[in-house]
Amino acid sequence: MPSTEPPSVPPANVLPKVAAVGVADGERLRSVRLPGVTLTVRSRPPAREGLPPALYVHGLGGSSQNWSALMPLLDGVVHSEALDLPGFGDSPPPDDGDYSITGHARAVVRHLDAAGRGPVHLIGNSLGGAVATRVAAARPDLVRTLTLVSPALPEIRVQRSAVPTGLLALPGVVPLFNRLTREWTAEQRVRGVTALCYGDPARVTPEGFRNAVEEMERRLRLPYFWDAMARSTRGLVNAYTVGGQHGLWRQAERVLAPTLLVYGGRDQLVGYRMAQRAARAFRDSRLLTLPDAGHVAMMEYPDAVATAFRELLADTGGAAHTADGPDAVDSGSPAGGERTDGAVDGEPANQTTGG
Repeated sequence: MPSTEPPSVPPANVLPKVAAVGVADGERLRSVRLPGVTLTVRSRPPAREGLPPALYVHGLGGSSQNWSALMPLLDGVVHSEALDLPGFGDSPPPDDGDYSITGHARAVVRHLDAAGRGPVHLIGNSLGGAVATRVAAARPDLVRTLTLVSPALPEIRVQRSAVPTGLLALPGVVPLFNRLTREWTAEQRVRGVTALCYGDPARVTPEGFRNAVEEMERRLRLPYFWDAMARSTRGLVNAYTVGGQHGLWRQAERVLAPTLLVYGGRDQLVGYRMAQRAARAFRDSRLLTLPDAGHVAMMEYPDAVATAFRELLADTGGAAHTADGPDAVDSGSPAGGERTDGAVDGEPANQTTGG
């Protein structure tokens, strides 16, 4: 559903200076300028030459830091990169203000096409899982395997605990929420997010909690933080309402890449009951269920997720799937001079809007 709202992108010269983004041991950050978008990419140096590339895509309100626990566990099998989606982490808003699933998918494709890293092992959580599904369906040449941790795919009966997050999509809710919570400290906000996203918040270490508070304080100083949250939530809700060949479940059925699905039994945002439907929808899938995990299993149980991913690679040999799909995502810098239609699955390229 197209939006009539004008893009809310503050000029770069009026953005406030904020604290530096946290970087774990062994990680590097770099800024990648692409047509219409600038992305911050977090990476780890490969353990050896010739490792296949992997790209990680975070969820709504998250950042590339969400993968810092998982990436070092995969140092010996893949060359890891995690990006900050436009408007999140350390990436500025997109030039066109497009936060739809299509817009986020286009940013991922532009990065992969420009870097020439494909096909990659594509890994997404929540909103990032929906984005990764769309990329895998539209550009199978870019995806070697697909790993989805609690992917935000449409549910007919949404869990009650997920409703407040979805309400951010409604006009006027964000200003109201800000008024109601203006006295909340960053620590209180982090405790709320942790209680919502973790199956057992006690698994967060004191150091991890401090780092999360510092990151929350940094984000709250960004003038576009809530706009990015609201528009991305709207984009996700819009994607839930799309049916037919453009629906996310129909796109899941078109994914050619071997797929690992990870679901948590205590997930308050994505229903555990959706695991079996997802396993049926993705044609070449295997399922890992973690009864005690919440919404971010790669942060709660990174060893279990890493083991399942290694088994996926061992079972499939990391074979690339290069069949041409029926749809395309405009990369802005198309490989081989192809795929310049500027849209994903027939959606308007300027659709404006995650979980």
